[in-house]
Amino acid sequence: MSATSGKVDAKAGASAADAAAPKEALAHVFAALGDPTRLKLVGVLCAGGAFSIAHLTQRTEISRQGVTKHLNVLAEAGVVRDIKVGRERLWQLEPASIDEARRMLESIGREWDQALARLKSFVEKND
Repeated sequence: MSATSGKVDAKAGASAADAAAPKEALAHVFAALGDPTRLKLVGVLCAGGAFSIAHLTQRTEISRQGVTKHLNVLAEAGVVRDIKVGRERLWQLEPASIDEARRMLESIGREWDQALARLKSFVEKND
């Protein structure tokens, strides 16, 4: 709200919504990566290139259908994407979403370090 008019500032409301959208998308990335099977699939895809379901299934103890379901969850979160090569679907990593998640974790790490430094300073001052 504007301090003088009492009206909601449309730009301020829009920027808050715009800021929430990337965080919501990152929440989906972290949720998708929270499953051990999906995390393992991402690890395989990090090796580079595009891999078929048959190749990805070799590295797990679950069925092709199970791997496909996990890949679809990762795709919905923007972590992987599929490409058609002939009649086959190949899956590859979407590095932008992983990079964004990494930047978020680094930001959280910096904030944590700053909070610990403030706590240390407070304790040393009051010791």
